[in-house]
Formats: sequence, structure tokens, C-alpha cells
Amino acid sequence: MRLLIADDHGVVRGGLRLLLDRQVDMEVVAEAADGAAAVQAALATRPDVCVLDVSMPKLTGLQATREIRAQMPGTGVLLLSMHDDERYLHEAIEAGAGGYVLKTEADQALVEGVRAVARGDAFMVNGARRRLARTATGGSQLPGAHGVALTPREQEVLKLIAEAHTNREIGSILHLAEKTVESHRGNLLRKLGMRDRVELVRYAIRAGLVEP
Repeated sequence: MRLLIADDHGVVRGGLRLLLDRQVDMEVVAEAADGAAAVQAALATRPDVCVLDVSMPKLTGLQATREIRAQMPGTGVLLLSMHDDERYLHEAIEAGAGGYVLKTEADQALVEGVRAVARGDAFMVNGARRRLARTATGGSQLPGAHGVALTPREQEVLKLIAEAHTNREIGSILHLAEKTVESHRGNLLRKLGMRDRVELVRYAIRAGLVEP
């Protein structure tokens, strides 16, 4: 099977590639260092399975999963994460991921997880299935201030604003017109009751979209 791996740490990508390329039935055909590059590489190479880190620049693994699954529904996605948390597990399923493996367990679980996702089976470790079974299925929107919810696109724009990208750069990454980005930014400020980028950055950190 043909694989894509994406992680913003080169050493991690190297370790993943070494582990997966050892398997007689697997070949890593593309790598990416951020979520936006992962989407572009997936569209260019059409892998069978994408192995994505949850926390990446530009687009998170969750956001990249939504983009990949929307454009290539036949491609499976397995997410790698440091977070053994119901919120991330729930969002992974909502985004369309077929598997969720903790980085601390990747040595033992990654290969099995990739094979399961390639077959179309769900693969999760560490009691994830039980936790998800207890969690009511909801939308993929991020809770905002005063009960307001942010759409997936607004989350993408918010993350890129917090990473200090300009409106033009955000438009290029998300394939949006600059005026559309400005509109999303205005909507974010209004929805969240905030005045400026500094407050948006603080909110993005609290929401787990970027690391402090």
C-alpha cells in the first residue's frame, strides 16, 4: 500500500518512514511538514493511507483530514497524537479519520493501525473505543464565546491568524480570496466578542489549535 506521512518534526518523520518502509506491503510515497502541505501531497500522489500528526502548522491533522477525506473519500487517514483525550478522539472521528494512535504507542500499534485503516476498519488504542461510545456524536464545530460555534473554515483561519500569517498568506494556503479571509477574520472577532489579533491568538491557544 502507498502511504503519506506528515509531521512537523523531521526526526519523527524519519522514524515513521523507517518503521513503515520496513514492511513488505508498505511504501512511503510522500512526506509533509505541515497540514497544508500534507493535503497538497495527498492530492498529488493519491496514497492509500495518510498518517498525520494531530498538531501541525498551517492546518492541524484534524483539519487536513477533513480536506483529504472531502476530496479523496477513498483514502484512509490515521492520526498520530500525544493527546489521550476524548475531545481529540471525537474530533478525529468527526473529521473522517479511520484510526487514532498515541505517539507513545506508535512502535507497537502504528503498523497494525495502518493495515486496519487500509482495510476500511476503525483502529483505536488505549480504551478509545469505549470513551467514544460514551460520547454523544455532535458537530465538528469548535465552541466559541457566549455559546457561539466556529465553523471548520473559521477554525482554519483562526489557526493561521494565530500562527502570524498575513491575510494574503492565509488565502494562498486555504485557496481563498484575500477579501474572503478578511471577512472570516471579521466574523471571528464578532462571534468571539474580541477586539484584535492578540485576543484571537490567546483563544486559539486555549482551544488547542496552536501550542503556546
